[in-house]
Amino acid sequence: MSEGSLTFRKNERLYGKLLIDQLFSKGNRCSLAAFPLRVVYRVRDRIDGELPERVLISVPKRCFKRAVKRNRVKRQIREAFRKNKQILLQNLPEQSGSQILMAFLWQDTRLHDTAEIEKKVISLLQQMSERI
Repeated sequence: MSEGSLTFRKNERLYGKLLIDQLFSKGNRCSLAAFPLRVVYRVRDRIDGELPERVLISVPKRCFKRAVKRNRVKRQIREAFRKNKQILLQNLPEQSGSQILMAFLWQDTRLHDTAEIEKKVISLLQQMSERI
């Protein structure tokens, strides 16, 4: 692994209404679940200069009313993805010209251990890499 491979920079985040609408619109969108997480993803053509993956992490207010808990869960998911994104990137070669847009969505109303969340993220990334 290169030194910069274990980072999570701003240009890896999925933001902007157009990209988010493109991810959640009807069509060839795929979804996988490993409770308490669900991932929605779509493979598209990459525009020059963009990274091969873009990630959105969402924890709804109906699950946790307090922002402290929502932020904790988002931090746990972000850390698990940052440490294990190589699982997915191995099957998405740089020269292929494709990019994967993905959204991790939280579905439970209780907090989980970081190790448990990391196992679920790894499981989802492995399933996604098999399907791509």
